[in-house]
Amino acid sequence: MTAPRKIIIDTDPGQDDACAILLALGSPEDLDILGITTVAGNVPLALTSKNARIVCEVASKTDIKVFEGCDRPISRALVTAEYVHGATGLDGPELFEPSMPVQPQHGVDFIIETLRNEPEGTVTLCTLGALTNIATALTRAPDIAPRVKELVMMGGGFFEGGNITPAAEFNIYVDPEAADIVMKSGIPVVMMPLDVTHKVLTLKRRVEKIGALGTKVSKFIVDMLGFFERFDVEKYGSDGGPLHDPTVIAYLLKPELFSGRMCNVEIEIASELTVGMTVVDWWQVTKRPHNAMVMKDVDAEGFFDLLTERVGRL
Repeated sequence: MTAPRKIIIDTDPGQDDACAILLALGSPEDLDILGITTVAGNVPLALTSKNARIVCEVASKTDIKVFEGCDRPISRALVTAEYVHGATGLDGPELFEPSMPVQPQHGVDFIIETLRNEPEGTVTLCTLGALTNIATALTRAPDIAPRVKELVMMGGGFFEGGNITPAAEFNIYVDPEAADIVMKSGIPVVMMPLDVTHKVLTLKRRVEKIGALGTKVSKFIVDMLGFFERFDVEKYGSDGGPLHDPTVIAYLLKPELFSGRMCNVEIEIASELTVGMTVVDWWQVTKRPHNAMVMKDVDAEGFFDLLTERVGRL
């Protein structure tokens, strides 16, 4: 038996973020959640912090510590996505005021302190939103970069293009300067772009399997997804919406579900037309050094089997 992998979840819940957190909470033998840090993104910081605590309470995991991080991008005005996630960020289920407290320590300070105190190369950063907290931590404490085991991120796109502009995926677009800092940090990066997440659709039969669990958590998920998928169904004409963020956690649990290749990834931060674009050298046409494992394909059925099985434990 190997020890659970130590992780920090950096997130902006978001229904798909909530599913990712629940997948991690249902996998304690594999993942040791050192803390959850929240960031402004899908909705403002006060709501992402509230939503992270709601999710923990729904799963009866009130021992998880939640830290509030940055309330705005490094150098840009905040862009949010209530048009996707609803006014609360978790529209769909009946929500409540969480009783769990927010930790007094700032999320960025928690990230720095944890990486300095844990043995080098033992902590994985799981980023489900804009990379503001991570980039701010790296800027304040450059010494933490070599201490990170791996950073697994949901963000970007290449063949799929973008989902907020023709070129940019939302998480990168919100704070492209932060993404640029992370990609240039030397931290081993695994990137889950839209090319992967658009292959894990909340098809009716998949959601019905989750609902058939008949638990408080499964009902919460079904209610969330019922609201969340409507945007993408209307936009793409698909049977269900893409479940973006849980791919990060699924990769840690079953990396064999995914395939991709090492690439160079650069972040566009200057062009008005393509700001936030992840420029992925998939075909190796430049001589720029590889800095990310970019995933392209996923076993969608295996992914949903894993999600259903793990949330069924909660």
